[in-house]
Amino acid sequence: MNDSYMYIIIALLPLSACMVVFQVNPYNALVIRGILGAVAAMVYAVLGAPDVALTEALVGTMLAITLYAVAVRSSMVMRLGIIKNEAEEEQHFGQLLDELRTIFGKRQMRLELVPYSNNQALQQALMDKELHAICVRRENIESDYATSNDENQQYHTAIRVKRIYEILQTELTSPATILNYINTPNSGEEHISPSPTADTVSPRSL
Repeated sequence: MNDSYMYIIIALLPLSACMVVFQVNPYNALVIRGILGAVAAMVYAVLGAPDVALTEALVGTMLAITLYAVAVRSSMVMRLGIIKNEAEEEQHFGQLLDELRTIFGKRQMRLELVPYSNNQALQQALMDKELHAICVRRENIESDYATSNDENQQYHTAIRVKRIYEILQTELTSPATILNYINTPNSGEEHISPSPTADTVSPRSL
């Protein structure tokens, strides 16, 4: 009976491990991973292995959680390139950003706006893979890339990440932009896949 508390503590190990595996939110998973490391350190200490418990507390818990947090923070970001003056002048641009934040917020991602001074620098940043997508006014792009004549589509959005393109094409609702997927191979050659025309699929907005 005196050792019953040990069974309870040890039972927390597989329980917390399962909770980590099935977590959808990466930040919640980090918290539970810290709990798992603390429980493991406690078990080692109770079983008479203080050196292993100290190693688990320092490396398996504190250091690992810190590195995981930095990795998650830096990777769960959608970098959207814009032209600074255009973004400041457009009154309804904030509504588009709110819709983007809602879509990516459901996936625990944050939207980061990266302003550039001109369209050439913006395009080069996309080709250099500094950005995940860019959003510019239609008059700043070549007419061949604009697949619709709808006047409501004031923007052109080029996306180089296929998964992000698929998400936006499915979930965006405001008819304010044309979506294009851009393949950026290692050779640096630009290949643009236009989104379907307005005759087949209603264009999505960013």
